[in-house]
Amino acid sequence: MSGLFRQSVNGTSTPRPKASPNALLEADEHSSSSDSSAGSAASITTVRPSSREQIAPATHWKTYFAQEQYIDCEDEKQKARYHVYLTPPTDVKKGPLFVCHHGAGASGLSFALFAQHLRRKLPNAGLLSLEARGHGSVVTDLHTGKDSIDYSLRTLTADALAMITLTQKKMAWPQLPPCVLVGHSLGGAVVTQLAADYAIGNAMLGYCVIDVVEGSAMEAMQHMRTYLNSRPISFDSIDEAIQWHIRSRTLRNSESAHASVPSLFVKNAAGTYTWRADYEATAPYCEEWFQGMSAKFLAGRGAKELILAGTDRLDRELMIGQMQGKFQLVVVPEAGHFVQEDVPEKTAQLLVDFFKRNDRSAMVMPPKVSDLLAQGKKV
Repeated sequence: MSGLFRQSVNGTSTPRPKASPNALLEADEHSSSSDSSAGSAASITTVRPSSREQIAPATHWKTYFAQEQYIDCEDEKQKARYHVYLTPPTDVKKGPLFVCHHGAGASGLSFALFAQHLRRKLPNAGLLSLEARGHGSVVTDLHTGKDSIDYSLRTLTADALAMITLTQKKMAWPQLPPCVLVGHSLGGAVVTQLAADYAIGNAMLGYCVIDVVEGSAMEAMQHMRTYLNSRPISFDSIDEAIQWHIRSRTLRNSESAHASVPSLFVKNAAGTYTWRADYEATAPYCEEWFQGMSAKFLAGRGAKELILAGTDRLDRELMIGQMQGKFQLVVVPEAGHFVQEDVPEKTAQLLVDFFKRNDRSAMVMPPKVSDLLAQGKKV
């Protein structure tokens, strides 16, 4: 977890004020003394999005993705409207498709700048950025008629798999392109579960988890209440929200903040902006997200990469696995918790390199012994 988060959860709990310009200046002064961090035509329907589906106003998603899709899905228990951002790969058979899942409280645009840089480095690649329920996707319980409050790991993983398969169906792909799963924080737990379940089969080339490991995550959960009480409950404008994220060092990249922060808020009846994601609803599930994550990460099939903002985040099980060569570890000390937002170009390069090392189409198999004998060669 990020240095900012550690500082927040271990600090003094104070009532959550509404942000103001003076408060933002104070946050800026405090952060300067600390080293801590932190085409719509392709849509399924033309129904106007609800308040929890409002499109971010500051930086349009079209700057980073080719399509935005709202995908409807219903069964006997729930009705879902999944929200994803998509840039299809140039060649579906060759791929790759980077499937990205954000962390708790974030959105699909957490990977906006990452997507932009990755396409520059790997022009034929595709990107699918998923949004979890309560974070952009809306899932309604048919029995109560209200938003579903099931945020268990199994449910979030099922949502992620549904978004992947429904996108495949919507795009009329005969099969999934070769995929690299990428998850930040909570998203890391989701993609790890997908890998452990072998949910997309041979389409998965590998998976990458960004700045979350079981040990430090479980430790941080004990102080979640203090952290939540320290955040402003609302902002007078999106610009104030962006500036708070920058000055509090939650995000270290101004361009990324302008791309992702607007999607984190909804405008209420009073005209102020409140957080889209309900941390209170997710709180009972937080520990469950990360329990057993290290073992699942090591046991999952496919190539593995772990990108961390600091070596202190490694727990014992992962340290042993890393020494045994079971996964690649990359430390990015200049980043805060939101590695893919703080250093999007470097993160994109790391994932491009990860893909190239594990690209099956580039593998050259040795000749068969029978072929060599037929050619009259000694073996």
